[in-house]
Amino acid sequence: MEDNPAVHQEMVITSEEQSQANPVGCNKYRRLLLAVFSFSLFAAALGLGVYSHLQKTADPWTSWISAASPCLSPACLRASEKFSAAMDPFSRPCDYFLFACGTTTSDQRHRAKRISNEDNGELDKKREVRIRRETDVQGNNDGWLVKFPDRKTALLKTIKEILEAPEEGLSMTAAEWKAKKYFKTCMDAESPEKVGSKPFLTLVQKLGGWALSDGWNQTDFNTTLALLMSQYSTFPFFSVYVGSDPGEEQTASDQHYIQIDEPHFQFPIDWNSKTQKSKASTRYLRPFYMSCGQYLDFLGIPSSETTQHCGLYLSLSTTLALATAPLHYRLSQKLLYHRITIQELQTQAPGIDWLACLQATFQPLPISQSDLVLVHNLPYIIQMSQTISKWQVQHEMMGTRPIHTYMIFSLLHTLIPALDSRFFQTMRNFSIATGDTEEEMPRWLRCVQQTERGFDTLLSHAIRERHTQKEKKLTDLIWRDDRSAFILNKIKSLNPRLSTKTKNLSHAELSQLYAEVVLSEEDFFSNYLQMLVLEQKSRSRLLSHGTQTDGLSITPSISGNDIIFPVGMFVSPFFHSSYPRALNYGTLGSLMAKDLLHLLLPDIHTKANNPELESMCIWSHYLSVTKDPGRVGTFSLSPFEQQEVWVQYSALQVALDAYKMSFTRHPEDSSLSGLSYIHLFLSSFTKVTCDADSYHEFMPFEPSFLVTVLCSNARFCPKPLACVNKSQSYPREICQSQTLH
Repeated sequence: MEDNPAVHQEMVITSEEQSQANPVGCNKYRRLLLAVFSFSLFAAALGLGVYSHLQKTADPWTSWISAASPCLSPACLRASEKFSAAMDPFSRPCDYFLFACGTTTSDQRHRAKRISNEDNGELDKKREVRIRRETDVQGNNDGWLVKFPDRKTALLKTIKEILEAPEEGLSMTAAEWKAKKYFKTCMDAESPEKVGSKPFLTLVQKLGGWALSDGWNQTDFNTTLALLMSQYSTFPFFSVYVGSDPGEEQTASDQHYIQIDEPHFQFPIDWNSKTQKSKASTRYLRPFYMSCGQYLDFLGIPSSETTQHCGLYLSLSTTLALATAPLHYRLSQKLLYHRITIQELQTQAPGIDWLACLQATFQPLPISQSDLVLVHNLPYIIQMSQTISKWQVQHEMMGTRPIHTYMIFSLLHTLIPALDSRFFQTMRNFSIATGDTEEEMPRWLRCVQQTERGFDTLLSHAIRERHTQKEKKLTDLIWRDDRSAFILNKIKSLNPRLSTKTKNLSHAELSQLYAEVVLSEEDFFSNYLQMLVLEQKSRSRLLSHGTQTDGLSITPSISGNDIIFPVGMFVSPFFHSSYPRALNYGTLGSLMAKDLLHLLLPDIHTKANNPELESMCIWSHYLSVTKDPGRVGTFSLSPFEQQEVWVQYSALQVALDAYKMSFTRHPEDSSLSGLSYIHLFLSSFTKVTCDADSYHEFMPFEPSFLVTVLCSNARFCPKPLACVNKSQSYPREICQSQTLH
């Protein structure tokens, strides 16, 4: 788990764009991806294959039309709650693509108009993403019953099931028992309320006190900072995490480095693109100051102390924020992954004792001055060091010591999840004041995430045991297009692998890993501190072994010559070994196809055979159905939208072709909710895309419409999805010639 996922995410995308020297085609070579979703994939032995659409063979669709025998396994019975016969797209072809995700025709027209008015270029992600509320049940007016969760939530729910599973006496290891105990004490909401702020005040005194309490021993700045970083996962002035350098050629055992970045500030920061300077958003400073006062009140600090210390805390925070820069600017200025030794960093930013702090953070690993670290905004680090040195000199004689107070406030924010509800509610109120409209995270979800932070290796092991007994190499790859040598050389070098990239530890080794953890039956605060220590050990293991607990990941990745499919992808409700193959291919298969296509972008899109023409054909098809005939072509798609339409439609065809190949080899399958094979596949694709696919947010129309386009060719569906009483004038031949052949 990355400490700075937003930065890591965009940096990974950029590095992939830079590192893929050989472009990869798709339209012409779409079957390059098909074997990923072959039968062996859903029998727990994945296969990545490469195919083309150049050959026309007889399709066994006629045997797909009739309903099959129902799947009655417990997993299927649970899955059937998410489907109903009313989802059958062929029962109402005129309305299916308009209502399948719960939107109305007027909603779609408004969406089309809004998208048509977007500026050219890539969509602003924050502006484009619609706010979607996660609910367990929604109305069944359109045939929908229980929603699919998003993929991360599904994985966390699986972890919750593991943590809540009944204790099985001697069969449960000591490590499992500790993880379950941590989760149980976290779920006890009454425990923190009984003790209030006393645990935090006791901890502050243990650390030597602070300027707001009696008996402060005025500990050394760097000594306190090293302690906060090593024991309490608190990084007040900069963030520290571990990761690889995408600029260097990766091997099977990736080299990992200490990464140093800007810290997370508690308030929004504005960026002036003209002056290229940052500053704290002034409209949020008063709420920030007020929340500081509330925290001090909860800690029993006299109100007479609030004005001075909260004022200094606010002033120092805003001063540090001036040197920050948004990710897009750091990317444009090549400020990411700056290689520097610890000794060189000490020379440029002497205000921090870098060697001592990093040695404490990654103990017991040997860290030396000659070790390389990767800095993501060196100008900020230099300015931060100068600011700290200046403030220390200015306030030395005053006795206020705002630098130390700032660090204690940072520790408070780290520990808020373990304190009573007053602290959490104050933090929540400030988040709402800054425009956070997300619903409050349920307690179980917070507790699962906390348990995952400390017991990541154990939980990754548990998920792997649930879904596969051993790491499998994926063989029997199929290469059918000799003319695709350029593409084959690219894909054949990538070996698909089902793995967590983590050593398969024995139960004894897992117990030894957590042997020093001592948990209390009732004191959640002390248990939370133990979890922070475990998180520090996870960082050290990652730095020393270069392995991550990818069983807790949900998307594939490229590592050296491997495409890694983390076991975390294969959790219910997206996959189960007893599901009908139509359901597995329609849900997980289509999601994996989109993941792979996005993973290989942009080269795969650049080399494809007229992807823009294909996307605009689909868009024209959509406008012809939803708009007056005379207005077809009035609106256009941005390049970003064209790419996403192409990826989504390609993924649908990849997953369908893979299921078709699997069905040809084994012409039998079970079904669900009375739906036939093809109906179940198409319904599964639509539902999982509507409910759980994040890429859906960047589509100009509901993804269910892609089923309509697919079925415009009767070869791919039992019958076209067309209205009998309405003339639909769309360029069917172009869409088919570019996409379906």
